[in-house]
Amino acid sequence: MDTIKIKATDDTPEVILDANTGIMEISGKSLPEDVADFYEPILNWLDTYIQNPKSETIFNFKLNYFNTASSKSLFDILLKLEKMQDKGSVVLVKWHYPIDDEDIEESGAEFSDIVNIPFEHLGYDPE
Repeated sequence: MDTIKIKATDDTPEVILDANTGIMEISGKSLPEDVADFYEPILNWLDTYIQNPKSETIFNFKLNYFNTASSKSLFDILLKLEKMQDKGSVVLVKWHYPIDDEDIEESGAEFSDIVNIPFEHLGYDPE
């Protein structure tokens, strides 16, 4: 299975999905003009990965901004991870947030309340 690497732009996050290591990351800003078009290949890749995942999958969210439309796609990713966990895989979400950004911190808390996946909430200094 190929690794997906999408470089960040002014409006889209960097994405790394590595089936060989089981480590995934979405980082930066997410406000693509067409959210469905941007996230569709990511969601499709996860559908394939779920069929034969690593024994442990770690998904890092390191977003410093995302719009409302992106939050739906992030939730869809989390639902796929929850499905994978329900099939017996170990899944860990690491939610990284700037320590001075309550909105991103609260979004992570809300996501972790909705899905049944272990979350680590990790504040960092954006300096």
